[in-house]
Amino acid sequence: MTEASGGLGTLSGDAGEVARTAELRTQPRTIIQGLGHRGLTLATAESLTAGGLSSRIAEVPGTSVALLGGVVAYSSAVKRNVLDVDAELLSDRGAVDPDVAAAMARGVAFCTGADIGIATTGVAGPEPHGGKDVGTVYLGLACRKSEAERLRLRLPEGCEPAAAGLGPETSETWLSGSLLLDLTGDRAEIRAASVEGALKLVEDFLLTEPHGIGDPD
Repeated sequence: MTEASGGLGTLSGDAGEVARTAELRTQPRTIIQGLGHRGLTLATAESLTAGGLSSRIAEVPGTSVALLGGVVAYSSAVKRNVLDVDAELLSDRGAVDPDVAAAMARGVAFCTGADIGIATTGVAGPEPHGGKDVGTVYLGLACRKSEAERLRLRLPEGCEPAAAGLGPETSETWLSGSLLLDLTGDRAEIRAASVEGALKLVEDFLLTEPHGIGDPD
């Protein structure tokens, strides 16, 4: 376990390199510039962060060059009906699940026409939910395989490839996976750390390409 600075909690495994506190914030400007240089677009699907992630990204002037939109999917019904998360997966696993997070990311990228989807789902507290402890957070990441192959992108270290809720066509179309954050802190701190973790995950994903590809002239 790696201790996060600033008292926002502990992070499981390699997630210690992902979630950042408000004092060590990932800069959305860097992400927007990186997406723009590579000709990629982004969309967000948020449960526990309830729009906080898209709001952070939209702090950057000219964000519309890369951010297409987002969905606040607080309820399972919205995850199912808007983001097309498999109903059986939600019923069997609940909303706080790695494959649900990956499906949310795929769903928001599909419905907005974005190349990349980033999703958050978890338990911010104050009580456990669905058998999951407070601070259990999954980040979902998805990218169209055509774009991932163009730039030779891969899932960052620590991300688990999606393993359920995938049909054959989905597997052929999307590169997707999830990352577990095991956070401690109060509700606001867990939500803030989840936003920072999601930003860092997108940033790390863009950096998995071979050196020189997608760099500005």
